[in-house]
Amino acid sequence: MKKDESKKILQKTLQLGNISSDFVKKFKILENLYEEGKLSLEEISVLTEINYKKLKKYFKEKAQNTNLAKNILVCGGAGFIGSNFIRFVHKKYQNYTIINYDKLTYAGNLDNLLDLKNSSRYKFIKGDICDYQKLSDTAKKYKIDYVINFAAETHVGRSVFSNVRDFVNTNVLGVTNLLELVKEYKIKRFVHISTDETYGELEINDFRSFTEDSPFRPNVPYSASKAGGDLMCRAYFQTFKTPVIVTHCTNNYGPYQYPEKVIPFWTLRALRKEPLPVHGNGSHIRDWIYVEEHCQALDMVLHKGTPGEVYNIAAKQEIPVIEIAYKILKILERPKTLIKFIQDRPGNDIRYSLDITKIKKELGFEPKVNFEEKLTEVISWYTSNKWWIQRVLKKQKEFNAFVGEL
Repeated sequence: MKKDESKKILQKTLQLGNISSDFVKKFKILENLYEEGKLSLEEISVLTEINYKKLKKYFKEKAQNTNLAKNILVCGGAGFIGSNFIRFVHKKYQNYTIINYDKLTYAGNLDNLLDLKNSSRYKFIKGDICDYQKLSDTAKKYKIDYVINFAAETHVGRSVFSNVRDFVNTNVLGVTNLLELVKEYKIKRFVHISTDETYGELEINDFRSFTEDSPFRPNVPYSASKAGGDLMCRAYFQTFKTPVIVTHCTNNYGPYQYPEKVIPFWTLRALRKEPLPVHGNGSHIRDWIYVEEHCQALDMVLHKGTPGEVYNIAAKQEIPVIEIAYKILKILERPKTLIKFIQDRPGNDIRYSLDITKIKKELGFEPKVNFEEKLTEVISWYTSNKWWIQRVLKKQKEFNAFVGEL
């Protein structure tokens, strides 16, 4: 961008009068330091004597400027949330090039992004975040500006009954590799996606919600491994000022969700008139956020969030798991007798709840999607995309051995 253009944008957005080219140069330095997480907006306000609210508006508008080309590395982009995020960014930011870096394990599915296969702004690389050399080669080749990490071992049941080391390798060591990558290549932003499960559980009659300052009290190997990765993010920011931001989110639902998760799992079983297995008595409470709303929140965090901070993301729609089963059966016109109560899973937390005051106040995120209305739409997606389901089930033959994730 030319100096005169920068000057005009500053004058217009910040409502400044006459400013010199020297001021523009100095502001650009401060701007770069802010984007690298080395200065806060408050500090820039003090140094420049520009009103904090005006500065916040300027950086918000700059982030939304689609003329600013960026190369964004999306790790785990072939999964459920990752693929929805890629589609969201591809549509919103016309000058962003998206590099989808995914290991393609059982839940990674390139069918999720068939509509972007021929886009010049979308690239796929098969790779593991535990492979630092591959990550390094990717960062060099594509000159990465932003990194966002969805790559994780996520299935709670697998962490209880399968190989715990896989979870530690990906969720702790893999995240550490990404932090090293961001540090080595001076990448501007790194958003790491975590879970509400790191905070532990709340009782059903406890009306509190976890805040970003709540201590970690994970109860299963999966959530413990995620907490480990989150703590590495904190340590890298505190020690090296690595520009990392961590998010904690509640249960997602929507199209392209792998059928081990409870909503697609029960939907498919109900369609086949098969029993819907429910852990314990089904009283466990989860908060349900539509995946596109989660993507909107992540977009805000990526472009407006403060490095070193943690943001909770939730829809504030807490519903007992048994009610989800009833709603699915009602939509598909199946009898309640299909519900089959089974022994509860070890470490199955009673209730999760996140306080989203911080992301509302600082970034303006406000969940609006109504769960019951959207659930009908999501179930309709699964009934209309049987080709996708069949290809998933073919890839994962042992699918029916797993009970839906809660």
